[in-house]
Amino acid sequence: MSLGFSVEDLLPSARVSGPLRMGLVKLAENAWIDPRPDLAARNAGFDARPESVMVRPEAEAGIAELADLLGVNGGLEDCARSVWEDLCVMVQDAPGEPFRLCAGAVAFPTDWRLPEKMGKPVHQVHEPIHGYADKLASPVDKFMDGLQSFNIFGRANAFVVASDDLRYMPEVPPSERFAHVTAENAGETLFVRCEREALRRLPKSRAIVFTIGIYRTPLGMLSDAGVARIAQSVEGFESGELERRAGPHYGPALREYAAARAAKRQAA
Repeated sequence: MSLGFSVEDLLPSARVSGPLRMGLVKLAENAWIDPRPDLAARNAGFDARPESVMVRPEAEAGIAELADLLGVNGGLEDCARSVWEDLCVMVQDAPGEPFRLCAGAVAFPTDWRLPEKMGKPVHQVHEPIHGYADKLASPVDKFMDGLQSFNIFGRANAFVVASDDLRYMPEVPPSERFAHVTAENAGETLFVRCEREALRRLPKSRAIVFTIGIYRTPLGMLSDAGVARIAQSVEGFESGELERRAGPHYGPALREYAAARAAKRQAA
């Protein structure tokens, strides 16, 4: 299974049910980053929020190597303005030690704040994720420690949100965020947001570059298969994770909308 560059293409790979998993697929070099970036949106995002870029000294060697790889004359922000993806650089203090987030250029976060994560090891970066510490912390650390520079791996996340904002940082509680959503208007008021993530190790500095590409679409613009798949998330996640995703606040409307789409398809 490969990863595309749209919500429709990413949904088949995105986890919408079951326990936490890495869900990694190997990517070809030409599938690492989006070949058609909207650089105007990237520039606007960084211009509006200069605090979206943070760099610690220990990441400088990795950033210089990343700039060479991308053909960019500049630092991390210049790199991130040249591609669609947000860029994070993770550094290992010594072989076998956990990687730490030591630099980031994040214009389009999905409800997380870079200053709160800087300098922390990967398992602490993921602390808000229900079940991560028990199920994924050790396998992820082991995978990253063994990642070779000739491999690129990717994965996809999918979320149901109430806005198509590229920078998704909701400031009101879910009860207010989704209060206007009904089964009748869910196709226009709910949005599916996918993170296309990739990991590659740089051969000289041995830093790992973690890229995050954001794709979103109104629920109603998805195919019937896409709607059916994202609707699985309402029943597919454990209660703690579903609540973190605000599922109880949009779940009934999404479920009814998906059922109506299925009935319409069957009647056609």
